[in-house]
Amino acid sequence: MASRSLRRVPRLRDLRLHALPDELPVFPLPGAVLLPSGKLPLNIFEPRYQCMLEDALASDRLIGMIQPLESAENASENPSLFAIGCVGRITSFSEREDGTASITLTGLVRFRTLEEAASDRPYRSFAVSYDGFGGDMERAEEVAFDRAALVGALRRYFHHRGFEARWDAIDQMDDETLLVTLSMICPFLPAEKQALLEAPTLPDRARALLALLEMAGHEDDETGQHSA
Repeated sequence: MASRSLRRVPRLRDLRLHALPDELPVFPLPGAVLLPSGKLPLNIFEPRYQCMLEDALASDRLIGMIQPLESAENASENPSLFAIGCVGRITSFSEREDGTASITLTGLVRFRTLEEAASDRPYRSFAVSYDGFGGDMERAEEVAFDRAALVGALRRYFHHRGFEARWDAIDQMDDETLLVTLSMICPFLPAEKQALLEAPTLPDRARALLALLEMAGHEDDETGQHSA
């Protein structure tokens, strides 16, 4: 990937829904969802996605993250995709000597795919709509959900799986950051992660997240999978 100066684009805080493109390059990745205001680190090593990254850096720095319907083991070259994904803005970028790169995407707003765009580029692009997702770009000041119940379910979930966590950092997260972060990092199935992405509101996402954590803990209790 050739070195280049980055084109001046609006600052992240200055982006508005009406200014977003009606066509996006998409990065299909099973088990990885980006949520509005979330941050997703990615390693870019496939040539087609190196090309996507170079094009994005030269334009608006926007990439659409979306999950394929197929599992990673059965994924084809151009798999069918879930209908809804999330626009990510490249907010950090580091290129390695071998041409691969690491980036961080910051989630902006969900989108719905309309139809695949004809293109001579090696990656896929889709016409998209943001209808119904305008609220994603507004920071929530307060979220109505039972935080104590959610954190309690999370502690049981982590305990059963032997995961460690910085509970002091979790306790200090505001409600929106907590819901976004947990929805992205917990190792749920792709369809479960998609359900979290598609939850209409933050309280809806909180309820779905709590249900997934409690269901996973209940399954562990039934199978006797407890950490020592």
